[in-house]
Amino acid sequence: MKWMRFRVRTNEESEDIIISYLEDIGLEGAQIEDNAPLSAADKEQMFIDAPELEPEEKENGIESGVAYLNFFVEIDDDNMLTVEVANDEGEYVKEKRTPEQMKEAIKEKLDELRSFSDIGDGTISIDVTEDIDWINNWKQYFHKFYIDDILVIPSWEKESDEDIKKAEMVLHIDPGTAFGTGMHETTQLCIRMLKKYVTSDTELLDVGTGSGVLSILALMFGAKHAVGTDLDKCAVPAVKENMENNNIPSDKFDMMIGNIIDDKEIQDKVGYNKYDIVVANILANVLVPLTPVILNQLKSGGVYITSGIINTKEEEVKKAHLDAGLEILEIHHQGDWVSITSRKN
Repeated sequence: MKWMRFRVRTNEESEDIIISYLEDIGLEGAQIEDNAPLSAADKEQMFIDAPELEPEEKENGIESGVAYLNFFVEIDDDNMLTVEVANDEGEYVKEKRTPEQMKEAIKEKLDELRSFSDIGDGTISIDVTEDIDWINNWKQYFHKFYIDDILVIPSWEKESDEDIKKAEMVLHIDPGTAFGTGMHETTQLCIRMLKKYVTSDTELLDVGTGSGVLSILALMFGAKHAVGTDLDKCAVPAVKENMENNNIPSDKFDMMIGNIIDDKEIQDKVGYNKYDIVVANILANVLVPLTPVILNQLKSGGVYITSGIINTKEEEVKKAHLDAGLEILEIHHQGDWVSITSRKN
């Protein structure tokens, strides 16, 4: 079995959003190469103690701030690639493509991202690599973990007796069908804010819902109802599966595909002045134009939770909150990431 590798040169800030966007064309997961420092949790999970690099130091020839994303697709004897993509009904279907067609599809997605986000160089290279199960090999590195008293556990692991005693809440998730697992610092920052502000009356809007982790946990915290929006149709089956895995009734969550920033139809469908909490775990470059728009969806007194903010962008996003007339309630940091929570008065 041979694998075609598509290698994208970008920057560290854009890793997550590019991986999410390219899932839409059948590229599942990525091998990431960068110089971003590992967190203590990363080191513990990977059983290593990595030295910190100086800002301009290179590791394996990679410049500081630069990242390479490697996507692997099986290639057959006819030099064709088979990928699974979601159709308009959110069902996965298999499609065959040439390497050139796949490269062009990647380029189109990257060009779409460039319209609202700095993704760096964005060049694409192709080669054939060795016989390894790249699609499933990453699973050996993802294990159950805790976010405070919440146990997050993948489908291939079991809860131990100690877990049952320790965990106040258990989130079951299959990251193979999703965009996020809850492990990233930005997601954890949002989860802590949701846990603080969600009540039994909460109507929640989750912008960029992805795998639905934040909405699902908000409902588990006691929220009345949640609406999730995403640009990617692949989010529909991902959210559905994770809701089922966590016994969330289907009438508790509504999913909508579209760009709430500039799509009036989606804005109307989501509704106005009706949400007690809006949560957005997205890149800073998206949060800035989103913030003045989302005021229309928030109730008076509603809480706006934002994350996905690299620390160098903190002041830029903070300014967007203030310029929109929001009252900043809390700012929290975890690793290199920031969350900003504010209120509509």
